[in-house]
Amino acid sequence: MEGAELIIQEINREAEQKIQYILSEAQKEAEKLKEEARKRAESRAEWILRKAKTQAEIEKQRIIANAKLEVRKKKLAVQEELIKQVIESLKERLATLPDEEYFPMIVELTAKAVEELGIDKIVVRSNERTLKLVVERLSEFREKLKDALGKDVEVTIGEPIQTIGGVLVESPDGTVRVDNTFEARIERFESDLRATIAKALFG
Repeated sequence: MEGAELIIQEINREAEQKIQYILSEAQKEAEKLKEEARKRAESRAEWILRKAKTQAEIEKQRIIANAKLEVRKKKLAVQEELIKQVIESLKERLATLPDEEYFPMIVELTAKAVEELGIDKIVVRSNERTLKLVVERLSEFREKLKDALGKDVEVTIGEPIQTIGGVLVESPDGTVRVDNTFEARIERFESDLRATIAKALFG
């Protein structure tokens, strides 16, 4: 019986050792799986955090860009309104120029038109105030035109037109004309005028 018991004890001891080994390996495997799961979870969490940060930065930049665009639009709208106000004030100023300041301007605008047309007979048209001023000083007007152009120009006073000032100069048959009214000149030189105003107002 002692021999049998010894064999049984040996079997039990080996079985116990195998059980302990299996349990130990199972524990190690469990720890390994647990560590891998933890790393995956950390990696996933880091990825989610990075993605959230990236999205937050994109959204922040979008909001900033939109805000800057809105500010720029409002700034441009204000600048545009100010430029329009200056142009309107300029028109008002031109429409109310004193005769002594206005008359030389009419001569100059007419002379420029004659040079552009290349003719010796012209019809001058403008608003009633301008035509009245030219008629009142017609001899002086012709003399100053001659001085400016170096030749005599036959001047006829035409029908009044709707304008704040300046002159519309045309051939007697009306086939060619140069519009040197203030409105037309402001329109022709608007880009340069607006640039000059913008520089004066906004630097």
